[in-house]
Amino acid sequence: MDLLWALLTLPYAPVRGLTAVVGVVAREAEARQRNPVNIRRELEALDAAAAAGELSAEERDRAEQRVLDRLTGGGGQAGERPRPRRQGPARQEGVRHDRRRPRPAT
Repeated sequence: MDLLWALLTLPYAPVRGLTAVVGVVAREAEARQRNPVNIRRELEALDAAAAAGELSAEERDRAEQRVLDRLTGGGGQAGERPRPRRQGPARQEGVRHDRRRPRPAT
């Protein structure tokens, strides 16, 4: 069966190969983007640009926040507050809280 499946899907082999290559490249790019050494270099470049007068303090802060968000995995904009988590009803002491429905009495 495996041989038959391999023969039937043979025309799609280049697509599967390309998908695998794209996956590897994407993982490598993300690893380099989150590498602390590269983050530090970018922060130093921002500091040098600000010292040379190429960036205003506000532009530097925004760029620095984007770099730090990338390091920490934050996806929000600078100055944006994270959404509070939804919380369920307050739990009462001694009350059983499970999602199962009680069985009907027989």
